[in-house]
Amino acid sequence: MDAKSAYKAVMQSAAQNAETEAPKETASSADSLGTSEPAAVITGDIYCLTVIGQIEGHMVLPPQNKTTKYEHVIPQLVAVEESEKIDGLLIILNTVGGDVEAGLAIAELVASMSKPKVSIVLGGGHSIGVPIAVAADYTFIAESASMTIHPIRLNGLVIGVQQSFEYLEKMQDRVIRFVVEHSRISEDMFRHLMLNTGEMAKDIGTTVVGRDAVKYGLCDAVGGLGHAMRKLKELIRERKEMEQGVPLHAARPGVIQ
Repeated sequence: MDAKSAYKAVMQSAAQNAETEAPKETASSADSLGTSEPAAVITGDIYCLTVIGQIEGHMVLPPQNKTTKYEHVIPQLVAVEESEKIDGLLIILNTVGGDVEAGLAIAELVASMSKPKVSIVLGGGHSIGVPIAVAADYTFIAESASMTIHPIRLNGLVIGVQQSFEYLEKMQDRVIRFVVEHSRISEDMFRHLMLNTGEMAKDIGTTVVGRDAVKYGLCDAVGGLGHAMRKLKELIRERKEMEQGVPLHAARPGVIQ
């Protein structure tokens, strides 16, 4: 064997040894950069939906804004309702509000779902985030979280005629009616909080924090993730018992019938 052939054989052998000894490449490019794959949204039988930043409607917001796009959320809600593998919906809100019609569309869809749903307000559930929060079967709010209630506003060119103000009032009535129907707050109290002129220096409205939101009837209880998960699992269990024709608490030990 000449020197050239020997060199070629050595190089081929070295290459084969390197392939055998080298660790296999991970399937994910994220892992090669030292980060793990994003956690799956679906965990067990509960789907987690986050409503964060500003709720984006028919107009696209600037790229530096954190947004929740309603055209993304609506298909997710439809998929949750249709899936046989998902038993309940957990909604986590930290939103400043946004487009009124987009927010109402999400809220109406959540309220009309047949599966149990629980919401948590963390940080803030402001403006049109209020209807989304109360659309769930049970609403928690963190001790430090807040909800801002204020009149409907219009952006852009507004024609200063009577019809414009009537349209604005009708839109506002839609929000009020939805919140009142899906929470324990009265219409008079909600309007009072919305039109309050004594709390905000440059605006009309009220910011309610934690326990105040429960006191007014906007939220059902003060709590966090653990409370919400326990409540949602309880609602799921009750729904399954009803579907199976078992009276509530009938199969639970230690309960006097």
